[in-house]
Amino acid sequence: MKAHTLSALGAGFSNEALGSQAVFRAVLQALSQPGKPVRVDHDAQVPAVGHSAAAAALLALLDSDCSLWLSPRLATSNAGQWLRFHTGCQLVNLPEQARFVWVAAGDAMPPLHALALGSDAYPDQSATCVLDVDAMDADAVAHGAWRLRGPGIRDVQHLRVSGLPADFERQWADNHVAFPRGVDVLLATANHLAGLPRTTRIPSAVEA
Repeated sequence: MKAHTLSALGAGFSNEALGSQAVFRAVLQALSQPGKPVRVDHDAQVPAVGHSAAAAALLALLDSDCSLWLSPRLATSNAGQWLRFHTGCQLVNLPEQARFVWVAAGDAMPPLHALALGSDAYPDQSATCVLDVDAMDADAVAHGAWRLRGPGIRDVQHLRVSGLPADFERQWADNHVAFPRGVDVLLATANHLAGLPRTTRIPSAVEA
């Protein structure tokens, strides 16, 4: 990478160890309490394209053994260079080749079934998909809110999400029944993450 390109990239966490640990804890909280938005505080100089919470999460999660696929808006920005420089991750051309997938708001989401699903013997070899969304609201009375159920949820967790594909619930149902295989999802806004581990159910209106 040329010197002038390097100088244009933003810095990572000012304290790499502490910054990464703090964001990693936020990611773990989001996945252990599915559907509950978790604020992500950090001081990294994230790329202009893509939500800040998503960029910080990937900055904390990726390393040189990780492969990353970026949706078109991200791929044509400096997001890939930024993450590759700070984490050493490998950028791949096809989403099915990636252990991590980052989709910018407005870009098409690859079908969940087409991503790495792991195997019954090695479910940990599946992909984590980070989806930038327009908004999230955990208000129980929000119109169209999901009533999430599953491990990590005492009874029900409400979450309304704007900016997902129209068929996301159907795709998620197929992903859920593939357990222990399947994709885990992190939903991201500018400052918050919400986790959807593959064990989480999104009941239909009839089931709810």
